[in-house]
Amino acid sequence: MSKLVNDLIKKGCLRTGRTVDAFSEISRIEFLPEEFAKQADADVALPIGHGQTISQPSAVALMFELLAPKEGDRILDVGSGSGWTTALFAYIVGEKGKVIALERKEALKKIGEYNTDKFKYVKEGRAQFFLGDGSKGFPAEAPFDCILVSANAETIPEELKEQLKLGGKLVIPVRNSLIYLEKKSEEEYIREEYPGFSFVPLIIN
Repeated sequence: MSKLVNDLIKKGCLRTGRTVDAFSEISRIEFLPEEFAKQADADVALPIGHGQTISQPSAVALMFELLAPKEGDRILDVGSGSGWTTALFAYIVGEKGKVIALERKEALKKIGEYNTDKFKYVKEGRAQFFLGDGSKGFPAEAPFDCILVSANAETIPEELKEQLKLGGKLVIPVRNSLIYLEKKSEEEYIREEYPGFSFVPLIIN
């Protein structure tokens, strides 16, 4: 187990068995530019090029614990960047699940796809990468059990809420607070807020 995973467990950020396993098996170093490889175990956001970052590991761990993804889930990963969260999800959902990764920048979409396929998840069909406006979601593959947005929005896009299954969960940074929504009905959601997070802006059309 890496120093990063041990530190996240000690901090109480990582708790769930399959999520802990994913963080242990899918090393962050595989998703970083070479010049930042030595900082892979640091609990900080790091540049991945094209004005974007790979998120702080403790923030990613919290988002995963809130979403509680499980084997067989269908997941939408908005702002997939260099592919780390997509690969983590692909590990968790297993062969019967599916992860749709949406990225606004074409160069990063290609990088994320390449990095994720180091684990054969693209070849196996567990993960698919698309270029597009993440605020619109991906209706062709909806509804989703979980939706993760790794970029800061001004408001929660209605399209993402509509693309959740009943019982589905959405985590999105809004004005630098993490917002958790759980869909109880078409009109009713459980909502929780976790302030004090910083993310790059969500790029929309």
